[in-house]
This record gives sequence, structure tokens and C-alpha cells, in this order.
Amino acid sequence: MKKRKKKERSESGMRLAARWRKGFFSVVFSRLGLVLIVLLFQLLFIYLAWDLFGELLGTYTVTVRTVLEIIVMMILINSKMDNAAKVSWMLVIAFAPLLGSVFYLWTQFETGHKNVKHKMQLLTKANYRVLPQNHDIKQNLKKESPESAALAEYLYRLDGNPVYDGTTVKYYSCGEEKFPDMLDELDKAEKFIFLEYFIIEEGYMWGKILEVLAKKAAEGVDVRVMYDGSCDLSTLPYNYPKRLAKIGIKCKKWEPIKPVITSTYNYRDHRKILVIDGKVGFCGGVNLADEYINHIVRFGYWKDTAIKLKGPAVDSFTLMFLQMWNITEKKLEDIRKYFGQCEKSAEPDGYIIPYSESPMNDHKIAERVYMDMLYNAKNYIWITSPYLILDGELSAALRYAAQRGVDVRLILPGIPDKKAVWALAKSHYKQLVTAGVKIYEFTPGFVHAKNFISDDCKAVVGTINLDYRSLYHHFECAAYMYGCSCIADIKKDFEATFPKCQEVTLETIKNEPLSRKIVGATLKMVAPML
Repeated sequence: MKKRKKKERSESGMRLAARWRKGFFSVVFSRLGLVLIVLLFQLLFIYLAWDLFGELLGTYTVTVRTVLEIIVMMILINSKMDNAAKVSWMLVIAFAPLLGSVFYLWTQFETGHKNVKHKMQLLTKANYRVLPQNHDIKQNLKKESPESAALAEYLYRLDGNPVYDGTTVKYYSCGEEKFPDMLDELDKAEKFIFLEYFIIEEGYMWGKILEVLAKKAAEGVDVRVMYDGSCDLSTLPYNYPKRLAKIGIKCKKWEPIKPVITSTYNYRDHRKILVIDGKVGFCGGVNLADEYINHIVRFGYWKDTAIKLKGPAVDSFTLMFLQMWNITEKKLEDIRKYFGQCEKSAEPDGYIIPYSESPMNDHKIAERVYMDMLYNAKNYIWITSPYLILDGELSAALRYAAQRGVDVRLILPGIPDKKAVWALAKSHYKQLVTAGVKIYEFTPGFVHAKNFISDDCKAVVGTINLDYRSLYHHFECAAYMYGCSCIADIKKDFEATFPKCQEVTLETIKNEPLSRKIVGATLKMVAPML
């Protein structure tokens, strides 16, 4: 038995090493490699230009730099940015005054994504026409839960996300539970399949999905695939959309790597959405790569979650996909035919609000939903997240909930995928544990799930991590649920997971390696930029 397990681990390690080598060499000897080289030359040119600029100014260099720093500091201090982010920028500017100031101005002037932002705002305004809020549903929710109704009002006013009833929700406690259901639902598709994922990687999982997609495309089903352009770096060939087009599948990349320096690279499409015929929708943390269903081993057992919706609420995920798809279209399509495909469930099953987060607005919707749950929790609130990089508001909300007697628990990875980010997460431990927050590390492996559950009646499942990337810089999505029967299944999953974890105490924090503490404390200074 031990020899077999050792052999399996060895074979898994060899597969991962081969995959890394394949990804590395495919980047170096490819169009993408050329693009990266061009980007490096641009950075070098900028550096040399500033160096030459300083020499030409001669004795005026110090004066110009000082004036520039003062202007940048005035803009920074008066910005809407989170205070922790302001401090990080100040540190960067203090260490590299000229380049730091220019880099800050470059990010704030929205170089490269003004048009995208404008188009996203126009599409968001269209939400209210495409998916109007049903007044009766809103009033019924208000009678049952005034707190949830207030949150529903907020989500609709700011981003046009209506609250639904008559939708059933199935919860999956791991990727390998979701996968067969996903294949089964795909095989039933008759009209359209919309698939948008942060990561797609060639392998067993994607191979099985692609077989069904190709078959459905041949049958005349409208099959569309969208993935984040960062996949070009390791998981997919640069020309992959053209490959899929040959088998009848429409495919797009969000912000592919191009030979132009632009701030849009900071805004990744981290969403995971699958919509089939407007009747079935999937969301959660599970990407389309083999580790997400534990077909291969990476960082121990990969713990993830997802949900499947059937009913009118699927319309919101359909709209999210079509918004992203149409951002890059010159002519907007008539999308009305894709909605209203599903009737309400006859069995009452609570209320659900699918919602999205966009770096193209200043609302911080994802963080507001989490904070609303923390401030309104009465008995308990349990959370899973792969990362923990908190701003001041979210940290205060966690501590306040615990200090007023709420059972606040966090499940985090026991085996990290990024050791430096893990060290940064641990830098928050002492303050949280001292306030009464219970932290658990999942010892079998890596937790990639993004779940909130509170008081047996509220829950969120989606793609949104507890870090700056998800809360400020990524396109994200999730579903807020009130009174849904699947919340009981989410709670059971938490209860089954706690015994597999090691609780963090002040003693275990004290015994952390000094090197890890130093790394965490250092990275905390620039955490908003990670």
C-alpha cells in the first residue's frame, strides 16, 4: 500500500514537472514569448528614458522630482482608495520617488481601459431593462428577512442584480461531485452553451468537456467559450480560439497578453460561469483543470465547492456572460432571446441573488456583501477562502463580529499554493485570534472554496476570495442565498471539514518560523498591490 501511494505521488510529480516544462518552453518558443520580450524592451526603454531625462534636467532634477512627488501625494491622499492601499503606494513612492510616482499616475489614468470601462458602464445600465426586479418577490423577502431585503435593494440599485424565488440550488462539496453533473447537463443542451472560466487547461477534465462541446456545436447548438488571457502563459496555446473555431466553437480570451504595456493586465476575469439553454447555471470556485477534480494531485487534496441553479435566477448568470462577451464586439447583439427560458419551480426554495463584481466601478460590491453578512450575523458565520489579505474594513468587521459573541470561523489552506501569500495570510492571524475569531487550517491540502454561511439561513458561494485581487482588481461572480434548502448541505460540509483541520492558537502562531513571520510582515506593507 505504501509503495503504491509513493509510486502514485511520484507519477503525479512527474506529470506536474512535465506540464511545467511544456508550459515554459511553449511560452519561450512561441508568439507569446516574442510578446513578452517586446514588453521587456518597453520597460527597459522607459527606464532608460527616465534616466536620460534626469541627466538632461541636470541641477533641476531634484526640483522636478519633488514637485512631482507633492502632486502625486495630493492626488493619492484625496483619492477614494482604501487607506491600506494609500500607505502601500506611499512606501513605493518613498523608495523609488520618480518611478513610483509615474507608475501610480499611470495606473490612475486608466491607461488602456477607458473604452472598456465606458462600455461596461453602458452594459450595466442595460441590466435594469433586461432583468427588471419583480416587486412581489422583493416584498415577500422583506417580510421574511428585512436585512436580506435591504441587501437585495443595494445589489439592484448599484448593479441591476434582481432577487429571485422559484429557483432550486444544488450544492457540491468538491469538484469531483460537480464534474459528472456538469457533463450530464452539457449533454442535454439544445440551444446554447455559455462557458466562462478563469482557467482552462488541457487534460482529462477539459478533454471530456470539449468532447461534448464539439458534439453539441456539430448539432447546431450555439457554443461559446471565454477564458482569461493569462492562460496563454501556461495552460493553453496562444492560438487556441482559432483551434476551437475549426470545430464550430466560438471562443474569446479576456485581455490576452499583447506587446503593449497597459493597466488592463491588472484586471483579470476570475469568474466561473456555465449556462445551458438559460435553464441551468453553474458557479463556484472550480476551474476546468485536473487538480480541481483531484484527477492529479497539487498541494494535497484540492477542496473546492460549486452550486447548480435551475430556474429564473439563471438569467442573471446568462446576462453576466453576455456582458463580458459583448465588451469586445463592435456591434452589440440582441440578447433578449436568451432570457425567460425557465419556469419557476413549483416547490418554494428560498431566495437567490446572483451578482457580479467589476474593477470598472468604485462600489466594492463583493466586499459589501461579505461585510453585510458579518455585521448582521447573530449566532455564527463560517467562512472558507484560499487566501487572506484583508483591508482595514474587512478585518474590523471580522473582529467586531467575534467580539460581540458571534461564532466566527475561518477555514484556510493547510498546504499553500503560494508560500509567500500564505505567509502574508498568517500575518493577520494574531489580531484575529486575539479578538476571538477561530482559524482552522485544512491539513489534507489546499482549500480553494469561497463560501460564507450564517445562522442556518444565509450563504454565499462563488469565486470571490478574501483578498485584494478578488475584492478590487478582478471580475468576479457569486450567488447570495436566503432560506434555500441547500444551505443545510453547506453547513454539513463545514461540519465535516472542521475535524480535518488544525485550529490555530496563539501558541501555534508564536511557534511559526521566524522567516515566515518576516516575509508576512514585509509583504503586508504592499499587500494591496499583490
